[in-house]
Amino acid sequence: MNEIPHISQNSRKIRQAARHAFPHTIPIFAGFWFLGITYGVYMNVSGFSVLYPLFMSLTIFGGSLEFVAVEMLLSAFAPVQTLVMALMIQARHLFYGIAMLDKFKGTDLKKIYLIFGMCDESFSINCSARIPEGVDQGWFMFFVTLFNHIYWVTGAALGGLLGSLISFDTEGLDFVMTAMFVVIFLEQWLKEKRHYTATIGIAASVVCLLFFGPDSFLIPTMAGILLLLTLFRTPIEKAGDMA
Repeated sequence: MNEIPHISQNSRKIRQAARHAFPHTIPIFAGFWFLGITYGVYMNVSGFSVLYPLFMSLTIFGGSLEFVAVEMLLSAFAPVQTLVMALMIQARHLFYGIAMLDKFKGTDLKKIYLIFGMCDESFSINCSARIPEGVDQGWFMFFVTLFNHIYWVTGAALGGLLGSLISFDTEGLDFVMTAMFVVIFLEQWLKEKRHYTATIGIAASVVCLLFFGPDSFLIPTMAGILLLLTLFRTPIEKAGDMA
């Protein structure tokens, strides 16, 4: 008899976290559905059935890598090159994981899915969102990750279904994600008091872009940002710019 109130309380806590997480993912929904449908259509016109974009989006859950994977599947079997390419494309997630070590503490088994489902968009929300007092942080991050995952999988599956029925020019649709990240950056800028983290991000990106070029600047940029955030962690926390 004593277990029923406990179960009811946990259920309310989970529903509360889902309710607060959902609004943060609405902008992601628009971007993921546009690109997910585009990816599904691309898979279809490349000769793959709807099962491919469905299960690839469900298990890989890496937009850039999934687009590149289409060419890999159509090319000669080369597991070593495929592994190296996948690591290069997704290497930035190493730095995402390091940045989320403290936030993932105490999330129990949810941590497994949070690690698997971490993408650029989920990282941005979970890292910067102001979680209301009383809302369980672990469940909040879980539902942010889950909702974003659902958006991508359903978009890719829908694109795979529609690919055989319609044809359209997908050029330029990838700008949706760029625009979305600009919005996330502006929201973070408005939340910060002294803009230390934003300035570090912009400065590191520009410097690495000039030194390493557009094809190789991403990993050095992530390393530079991590180093600078570590060095200036104390003033950033005092200014209230680090969640």
